[in-house]
Amino acid sequence: MENDETSRRIIEPLQNQMLAALSVLNQCINNCPHDEWNKSHNDSPFSQVLWHVLFYADLYLSTSISEFKSQVFHREHENIFRGYEELEWRKPEKTYTRDEIILYYDFCRNKIKEYFTRIHENDLYKKSNHKNMTMIEALIEITRHIQHHAAQLGLRVQQITGKELEWINK
Repeated sequence: MENDETSRRIIEPLQNQMLAALSVLNQCINNCPHDEWNKSHNDSPFSQVLWHVLFYADLYLSTSISEFKSQVFHREHENIFRGYEELEWRKPEKTYTRDEIILYYDFCRNKIKEYFTRIHENDLYKKSNHKNMTMIEALIEITRHIQHHAAQLGLRVQQITGKELEWINK
């Protein structure tokens, strides 16, 4: 179908770039030394930054906060979400294990893939549920948010280990 093919020409690059940004975040997860995982360097610990990125990607790809909270993954892992502290306007206190972050990372990666199979080009120009912008703007913002924190954590990994993260183009 011409219409579906045209729609995929826009949607596929958006998905590819969001997943590429997420893959850089995964390098941060894999390369952070164990003793640095919850250490603060005059900012939030590594695990809290990772959680924050995944949490908001998950939230902004949800249709509403109630739908976000009622996802099977959230219900099955209530111990990880512990009251949805990230939704409050205060500095997070909780830290997360690497296993918890990897579990949430895998969930978010699958959610992103599934999300992009459902949307069509016309959906991109509708108002987003969580921001005063169109969906295409929100998707770009989600990608930029992931990239911002992946760069922040990647620099931290490089300063600590001397290892630069690999560039992932898609």
